[in-house]
Amino acid sequence: MTLTVATIVGIVVLAALIWLYVQLRSKDHLDEMMARRSASVKLISRANYVEGLERIPVALSIGDDSIFYENPDLEAKLELRQIEEVEYDDETATGQSVQGKALRLRSHGHTFEFVVDMATAQKWQAMLPVKRLDQGTARAV
Repeated sequence: MTLTVATIVGIVVLAALIWLYVQLRSKDHLDEMMARRSASVKLISRANYVEGLERIPVALSIGDDSIFYENPDLEAKLELRQIEEVEYDDETATGQSVQGKALRLRSHGHTFEFVVDMATAQKWQAMLPVKRLDQGTARAV
């Protein structure tokens, strides 16, 4: 019986250590991606890409004509000319409150949401101001 308990505890501890390692390594990968892209963009920051109830850590950046969101498993971009609306909110589109701000972008009927901290949100708002569908084209400064 003692051997069974020790085995179960060992498996739980091993799983926790693997999870911790993966989390720390993911942050390292994001730092590397941000360092590589920083020379070619106007602003780059950490963010969480919101997909349903899931929050995926990404490096969020804005260049001359696109917004990029990337992590080791995801490389995506949105062209600024295709963005119809830009919003900053205290909660996600599904009503979840956030620590910081939710940056919400709408393009061709699809919503893209990123959660950033307050200081980062202010930088993003300076680069990508609030825009409604009836106001024209969003542009980076």
